[in-house]
Amino acid sequence: MEFLSYLISGISLGSVYAIIALGYTMVYGIAKMLNFAHGDVIMIGGYVSFCAMFYLGLPNIVAVLLAVIVCTVLGVVIERLAYKPLRSAPSLAVLITAIGVSYFLQNSALLIWKAAARVYPPVVEGSMQLFGGKLTVSYVSLLTIAACVVIMIGLTTFVNKSKMGKAMRATAQNRKMAMLLGIDADRIISLTFIIGSSLAAIGGVLIANHVGQINFFIGFIAGIKAFTAAVLGGIGSIPGAMVGG
Repeated sequence: MEFLSYLISGISLGSVYAIIALGYTMVYGIAKMLNFAHGDVIMIGGYVSFCAMFYLGLPNIVAVLLAVIVCTVLGVVIERLAYKPLRSAPSLAVLITAIGVSYFLQNSALLIWKAAARVYPPVVEGSMQLFGGKLTVSYVSLLTIAACVVIMIGLTTFVNKSKMGKAMRATAQNRKMAMLLGIDADRIISLTFIIGSSLAAIGGVLIANHVGQINFFIGFIAGIKAFTAAVLGGIGSIPGAMVGG
């Protein structure tokens, strides 16, 4: 039973990294760039939900939705100000810009919330007892695994079946040809950042809930592990990101 308990916990934590890795893989698949600021958007999402619950006393679900909204807006702003002017720039210039945005977000969080870790209030409390109490499974673990599966299926269906999803696949294959066919590549890339940033917010809430605390460096660590998961599963592949996580 102890092994089964560790296995469920590991799959749950891996599901968090899979959700974050989906953001990496979406942006790379469409825009062909590695958004190293993605991990710091995760951190912002965790802090926003923390402040909403701890300082404002908002319900947990409202705090999570607020984090998603803030991170989505942040993702759009980053894409418009930092990445859009570099559409035709060399890959190295985009990479350096992404690292610069990452440092900017980290240090901004350091100035606002300071370096000390904050105890993160649990979004979902409680656990269930199985096999006569020999196995305890927390509800947050079940919620995390379920959320990962639902998000992966939803994204796969959206990309493969919807009109916008087909435009995203066309942009990923050949951006110039897609633009010649009337597809607004800039709009598609912005949509990709919206999806990736909203997933980063959810990942930030879940990783802070698993760790039990939030600090300005947590997004960087989670981002590196999620990037490893994306590469392991084949970056650019949505199911691969889940398997990698």
